[in-house]
Amino acid sequence: MLSVFNAAELFSLILTLATLITGIVFALDKFVWQPKRKEQPQQSRSGWVDQARSLFPVLFAILIIRSFIIEPFQIPSGSMQPTLLPGDFIGVEKFAYGLRDPIFHKTLIPTGKPQRGDITVFIDPSNPKIDLIKRIVGLPGDTVIYQNKTLYIKPACNGQKVCPVAQEVPKRYVGLTNFTEQGVRLDEYNEQLGTVNHHILRDPALPEQLYRYYQQPGSPMGEWVVPKGHYFAMGDNRDNSLDSRYWGFMPEQNLVGKATFIWISFTFNHNPNSMWPHWLPDGVRFHRIGRIH
Repeated sequence: MLSVFNAAELFSLILTLATLITGIVFALDKFVWQPKRKEQPQQSRSGWVDQARSLFPVLFAILIIRSFIIEPFQIPSGSMQPTLLPGDFIGVEKFAYGLRDPIFHKTLIPTGKPQRGDITVFIDPSNPKIDLIKRIVGLPGDTVIYQNKTLYIKPACNGQKVCPVAQEVPKRYVGLTNFTEQGVRLDEYNEQLGTVNHHILRDPALPEQLYRYYQQPGSPMGEWVVPKGHYFAMGDNRDNSLDSRYWGFMPEQNLVGKATFIWISFTFNHNPNSMWPHWLPDGVRFHRIGRIH
């Protein structure tokens, strides 16, 4: 049973059970055992009951904050560079797309939908045991085209007299960066995705890998029509991101929340000859702390 949960869901399950158990002990002690002790003063409260009572409000507060308000998330890879870097710790707004139960992610109260350009955390459709972070590119009903490393979007036709046509997403070349893949410096572009202005990276040495793309039945390679209740997500590091181009569409029920700010950013020493443990941070990037742009 536990194998169906990813690490974050397993933590939520354990936290929920711990809160429930300590809450039951808290209630029993307050309304059943405590009145009995007043009738029998010689009886004292057990040590484990004291511990459960003191733990319950702490666990309850953590459960509410983590499940419905904000959840921490660590950037594990470079797929969202240059926007997010490995070592960034971000706050994920849990109520942006609806209040959901902390274990099965069923929507309890709808509060909004992902917008084009949002950076979202979601359960990987191809591997439910892990969470991913990508940018929303295509909304339900949109046609997304990615050819010659160029992004085109045809917005959904929602009853308009004249339906939208596919248009290239505007971008402007910024220059070579210090980001590298296999020793090759990456190109940086400024992209205008709907109302969101952000930066992307492209690898000039890597040809487009059309043969690896997910081919939607009835659509040509490199073109996708986003189904109802699904989204098309891509990484900002376009040639180094395993995203919807490769595994398909992200179901709405997989949403975890919206990435909104960086609360701390660490650097790690990956030099194999260093005596410093690679899993311990060796520096803090204070300039990165703040809202995600």
